[in-house]
Amino acid sequence: MRLRQGEGLAELMEVIERFTPLAQSLAPSAAVAQVGGALRLFGVGPVGLAQRLRLQAAALYGLGTVVGIGPSWSVAAMASSRTGSGGVLHVPVSDTADFLGPLPIGELYGIRRAQATALRSLGVLTIGQLAVLPGATVLRILGRPGRALQERARGVDHRMVVPGRAAETVSVRADFAVDVLDGFEVRSAALRLAAELGARLRAGERAARSVTVVVRMADRTEVSKARTLAAPSAHTDDLRRAVYGVLDGFGLQRARIRRLTLVAEAVDGGLAHTQLTLDGAREARLRVEPVIDRLNDRYGPGTVGPAAALA
Repeated sequence: MRLRQGEGLAELMEVIERFTPLAQSLAPSAAVAQVGGALRLFGVGPVGLAQRLRLQAAALYGLGTVVGIGPSWSVAAMASSRTGSGGVLHVPVSDTADFLGPLPIGELYGIRRAQATALRSLGVLTIGQLAVLPGATVLRILGRPGRALQERARGVDHRMVVPGRAAETVSVRADFAVDVLDGFEVRSAALRLAAELGARLRAGERAARSVTVVVRMADRTEVSKARTLAAPSAHTDDLRRAVYGVLDGFGLQRARIRRLTLVAEAVDGGLAHTQLTLDGAREARLRVEPVIDRLNDRYGPGTVGPAAALA
């Protein structure tokens, strides 16, 4: 279940938990739930239950939502992005192969851009083509992560719903005065937000495990994608690279952008570690961050920051 506008996750979880306790929050704007017990309790089918959830979310909190229903986590997630105007798409077990098969390989849930590129270069253009490849071939192309991706291409996802509160998040956003194309202005805003996000994480002695980039278009539609960092970090440079990587993957050259939001899944800063490298420029940036933080604390946020972000 996803929010159309990306805000109100806590309220969405309250609605879902009225129907089932087996619900897990997926920051910043989605949740996954197991509803087998709820179907029996309320005596409705999957689509009927989804419609009740959407109705209560709208009536109680004014939330616009879409719901994907499927035999596994990943199938439901992909269905939720293809609900159309009805807001609900149910993919039964018997229809899973027909649903997944024609979809472009880049739309497989959890696949990275580099992995999709590697598959396309070898002629694997659809999810269905990945599903029927020999396992040894997938292993040779994608390595060990390829096994899980091929299982998802077949509609199999072994992840379990873990009930509980949403992970702690820290978010920042920029609203553009006029709709803009992805270019210098968007990248400058992304850099400025990455610097602000890093400063807020460091101030709270937190680090980002992952960063989600949410882009709102001129027509009020949104696209979002999360990137997990190699190791938890609160360094602006690490956050910037993750954000730029997601933006590059969106391919938004012709899209008119209205808002850019960054959401960090925050963990204890003690989990972060700084690995010494031979990159002198990076080491210099890491050493200067505490100085920048102190200056901004004293003279106001944004007083000192990356030059490209201040342009």
